[in-house]
Amino acid sequence: MSDGKGGLRERKKQLTYQAVSEAAISMFLERGFDKVSVAEVAAAADISKPTLFRYFPAKEDLVLHRFADHEDEAARVVTGRPDGVSPLDALRLHFLEGLERHDPVTGLCDNPHVLAFHRLLYGTPSLVARLYAYQGRSEAALARALDPGAPVAARLAAGQIIAVLRILAMENWRRMDAGESAAEVHGDAVAAARLAFAQLADGLVIARP
Repeated sequence: MSDGKGGLRERKKQLTYQAVSEAAISMFLERGFDKVSVAEVAAAADISKPTLFRYFPAKEDLVLHRFADHEDEAARVVTGRPDGVSPLDALRLHFLEGLERHDPVTGLCDNPHVLAFHRLLYGTPSLVARLYAYQGRSEAALARALDPGAPVAARLAAGQIIAVLRILAMENWRRMDAGESAAEVHGDAVAAARLAFAQLADGLVIARP
């Protein structure tokens, strides 16, 4: 049985993470990531700079905290899939359901606040670089879910799957950023997802020139 006080402390900690991250993102959106110092974020959150770094080891983590719940999402989909459903089918269905919800992680979201956040993320080189580390951890978690021993085959499969999810999301985001609506892009996004997962299932087909 878990300790009630321990659970309360953990909830308070998570609330602090969320509050500090949201305060930082608001400042970054208003003034630009590189123009806001960590000291300014700490002051706005009413905590000391050393305390902030205990929560967020790097400035970039203040932004990428929004992805924290999604870092092992693909792995959780695989481990929690129903009996008789393959890992790839579970991931395909999960992504298609995300498109239906206009989940920001799929890139198919034209909410102005989400668009502003994505422009901040993809328009800041240091954040893009930090995002690759996040994707690497996602790959590792998925590889373990596919095969706890994580042999080369599982790591290769995880790398391909995470790459597909990234490319699909980036293509959707690119069209959102260009001014198209989620409703306009939805059909193409579904078709692209089905094609991508079919290629993963059947092997890549490279068109010859």
